[in-house]
Amino acid sequence: MVNTPRNYWMVAVRPEYYDTCAEMGFNLLGMGRNQRKRVQRMETGDRILFYVVIREIFCVAASVSSTYVEDETPVWPSTEQGENYAWRVGLKPDVILDVDHGIDARLIAPRMQYVKKWAPEHWPWAFQGLLHLIPKQDFSLIEDEMDRGRLKPVVTLGDSGSNCALDELAARV
Repeated sequence: MVNTPRNYWMVAVRPEYYDTCAEMGFNLLGMGRNQRKRVQRMETGDRILFYVVIREIFCVAASVSSTYVEDETPVWPSTEQGENYAWRVGLKPDVILDVDHGIDARLIAPRMQYVKKWAPEHWPWAFQGLLHLIPKQDFSLIEDEMDRGRLKPVVTLGDSGSNCALDELAARV
């Protein structure tokens, strides 16, 4: 049973880290030594947004599926020697947008409550560092935009070449 989310997180990752997570299906999140206490605070059901720095986009909304473990096995590329992002939690992706269709942070960040602590021209400073607690309303704002941008399946009724009766009536009018 998944708990009601208590915390809403944003992880600000480099493109190489993001690409590795994508290859793994966004089922694992690893944080470094400096983030240990925050990762230990994560609970099953907490929600996480992926923000990709440099690209300045939000691409993934996920739920924490398991509490933290420590694992030194190298998985992600690191900018610091000896950093294996050993503090890890399991994830279940809820929304995945490809990088070409990610939510442009430059357009949505000014509407975020979390960003209002910084001067408008310095909004990217809000996303410095790896892991951030953000308000639920900010998470919902971005996830709603992601849901709108997600490709919807095309539904056809009857034979693949025929329209439904209502579509045929609408076409005649």
